[in-house]
Amino acid sequence: MTSGTDRVRPVRADSPGFLQSTRASYDAIAEAYSAEHPDSLAGRPLEEALLTAFVRPAGTAGAESGPPVPDLGSGPGYVTARLHALGLPVFGIDVSPRMVALARRAHPGLRFHVGSMTSLDLLDESLGGVVALYSVIHVPDDHLPSVCTEFHRVLVPGAPVLLGFQSGDENGRTRLSERYGREISLDYHWRTPDTVAARLTAAGLELYARVLREPEEGEKRPRAFLLARKPTGDRGRAPVGT
Repeated sequence: MTSGTDRVRPVRADSPGFLQSTRASYDAIAEAYSAEHPDSLAGRPLEEALLTAFVRPAGTAGAESGPPVPDLGSGPGYVTARLHALGLPVFGIDVSPRMVALARRAHPGLRFHVGSMTSLDLLDESLGGVVALYSVIHVPDDHLPSVCTEFHRVLVPGAPVLLGFQSGDENGRTRLSERYGREISLDYHWRTPDTVAARLTAAGLELYARVLREPEEGEKRPRAFLLARKPTGDRGRAPVGT
């Protein structure tokens, strides 16, 4: 384990198959995706308000000189940049090396690393919060509980978690084999807010708020947002069942 955030565990060749296919798929479409989504928060006041709601407890848990906050599945880096502008010590983590390279080019003053939310090479209780917008959709159901447990492990007590994802039917899944004219193999897992909330609470996190936004122009599914936190009395305590 590292003592800071300058090293984040890369995605290894023997990592689970879904991580390897997700990495390869986003590497293939990174340029086109980044060009289409340079800042998907622009013109979305609800998402911006939720980030602001996240920042206050994150800032309390870790001030500017305190524990940092990762943007997990940072992609082109616009969420990382927005959190930085709001005053948080933030860095980005993405499974795709090509996405990380493009984010570094677009936001040269910020830090981005290759890694996965499934296995963060960070010390216990070392983070002041966790943000993951539209990235848990690529995590299969059987890996989601361990991801939520990983969130609990790395957070300082009182630190928040903000998740955003396209909502859908229970156990729904879509596989794309082509996007932007490139051959890929990318799975999307659609879950209800209740399903993801249950995973968070089972991992020992307290649910604070849930929001469901109807699809806007160009969107096919509602957007769900969950704001949770690690209980203040959980210092050094693993969730039951781990």
